[in-house]
Amino acid sequence: MASKIQGARQRARGEITTAIKDEARRHLADEGAARLSLRAVARELGMVSSALYRYFPSRDDLLTALITDAYGAVGAAAEAARAEAESVADSHLVRWRAVCRAVRAWALEHPHEYALIYGSPVPGYEAPPSTTQPASRVGLALLGILRDAHTSGALREPARTAAAPEAVLKDAERLVGDLGVQLPAAVAAEAVAAWSQLFGLVSFELFGQFTNVVAAREAFFDHAVERLADQVGLRR
Repeated sequence: MASKIQGARQRARGEITTAIKDEARRHLADEGAARLSLRAVARELGMVSSALYRYFPSRDDLLTALITDAYGAVGAAAEAARAEAESVADSHLVRWRAVCRAVRAWALEHPHEYALIYGSPVPGYEAPPSTTQPASRVGLALLGILRDAHTSGALREPARTAAAPEAVLKDAERLVGDLGVQLPAAVAAEAVAAWSQLFGLVSFELFGQFTNVVAAREAFFDHAVERLADQVGLRR
């Protein structure tokens, strides 16, 4: 009986936590992350503020939960796209395209959550180390594709006009060492550049920088993704 009661309490807590986060996401859409208020969320849910604080002691705790969920969601989308591509095509380039397209699709479907993690920093908020792992999932999906391509001999020397500076290569060596990914430092350096450019492309589209500049957004994105693949050395 005690275990059943405990289980019911955990389910109830999970349902309330989900409701709080769902309402907070609506506030993100209406007010933006900087104006997120625990009191406002509690009011919309018909809760007293003191009750909500039992779930999220501060605004920053709620923001961290939303950020972790958003990173997890876009990471899961990238990983699912990679797995699906692996099941239908023996091509590292196809997998690369699939991951990049999944990131864009998720961002377009969840613009306010994307803005929370890749838009302007929230004043007064500093993300804790617990967000690092979920934030790395897209990058790891891309690095995994390059690792597999390198292992199978399907990765050529990245196309670049000049060798990366020694300091950049040292950073890349440290990164792949920390992640345990077997990749040459030169490839890893290009991968980091491609990863940042991928999110730059998505951000430019989502935040209106392509207005009156690029009309064929999807075609332009796919073209840019092909150039990124060439940059990191994926064979066509």
